[in-house]
Amino acid sequence: MPFWKKFAALFAPAMLLMLSACATGFPAQVSRFQALPAPQGQSFVIQAADPKDRGGLEFSHYADLVRRHLLAQGYAEAPSPQAATLIVSLEYGVDDGRQQVRSTPGFGGYGGFGYSPWGFHRPYYSRFGYGRGFRSPFYYGWDDPFWGAGYDDIDVYTVFTSFLDMDIKRAADGQSVFEGTAKARSRSDDLQLLVPNLVEAMFTGFPGNSGEQIRITVPPPPRAR
Repeated sequence: MPFWKKFAALFAPAMLLMLSACATGFPAQVSRFQALPAPQGQSFVIQAADPKDRGGLEFSHYADLVRRHLLAQGYAEAPSPQAATLIVSLEYGVDDGRQQVRSTPGFGGYGGFGYSPWGFHRPYYSRFGYGRGFRSPFYYGWDDPFWGAGYDDIDVYTVFTSFLDMDIKRAADGQSVFEGTAKARSRSDDLQLLVPNLVEAMFTGFPGNSGEQIRITVPPPPRAR
């Protein structure tokens, strides 16, 4: 078989996987526990779980995304915590990443992958054990088909884990009615790209079935024409 045909046979599947990954959007894992009643005039306020975020402009930006989703669900915004029937608590973050070693396409041999942990900034711990898009080619989703695929050349890069925690409690007695976490892995640690996608994943099929852990893909933004 001519060399160029061997080259095409080896690389075409990999290129198709790369193109399909870029077209599918932002993959995230979402865990939800909920006992939310149907919206019947309940009002809400949004607060930062981390005291460092309270009053911050960045937090306000992400809280506004959540506010819009809750309004679209049929809930009303309360003028103050004292007037609210529901208290929404938000926390988000991204870790410092870990080094990923991945084999890339070659002409024989066996590749593999591995990683070594690095430190974390912001609180690493959340309820589901993760620290504090796909709108760029830096994203690598869950079960990346390239990892450990038996290729030759070595590619070293950093994988970041991001998360969004959202808890909703009744203001009257502090009883939890919703606990959710959305998380993702990416080549980027840019919260301005990650958090909006995590919010979209959290509200996809909201409030969901209690106890579920599902994978949700947020569609990529439409291409400019």
